[in-house]
Amino acid sequence: MSREGRLFIVSGPSGSGKSTVLGEVFKQRPDIYFSVSATTRAPRPGETDGVEYFFITEEQFDRMVENDEFLEHARYARCSYGTPREPVARRLSRGTDVILDIEVQGARQVKSRMPEAVTVFIAPPSLQELERRLRGRATDSEEKIALRLETAKGELEESARYDHVVVNDDYVRAAGELLNIINNA
Repeated sequence: MSREGRLFIVSGPSGSGKSTVLGEVFKQRPDIYFSVSATTRAPRPGETDGVEYFFITEEQFDRMVENDEFLEHARYARCSYGTPREPVARRLSRGTDVILDIEVQGARQVKSRMPEAVTVFIAPPSLQELERRLRGRATDSEEKIALRLETAKGELEESARYDHVVVNDDYVRAAGELLNIINNA
């Protein structure tokens, strides 16, 4: 009998480098399924629908919530985000490990439903470094940056509830630490 896949929940403030760290992990472990979330936010330059996110309207999002099609969902920085339930359940039942890249509210929802999930928080080395990274993106307004920094403070407080905290001061080192967590879970 084949084993059930393992679920890993990765969270961290916007600008913490989650995508960069996860990109490095997937280079070394392409067998892990990355769950693509749905969002109502606009795509950033270079993002592709169905790759980084499924970009949907508020109306589509609300309909999916009504139909209980999300494993978790939340509002973050004035946009809605959710993890479609079916692709995750299908991969786990086939024995494939799955990584969710979701914010802390969603992580709490999933962990309460699936307590066996392993939670990992990707933290920036400091709030000053996080601000530098957000400004370096040059994709957000001053208002959006201020909102993201304020949200990050609350998220950093939540990191104590996670099974593991990985400080992303160097993405290759942080990816190695995350891989070690995954490989030994």
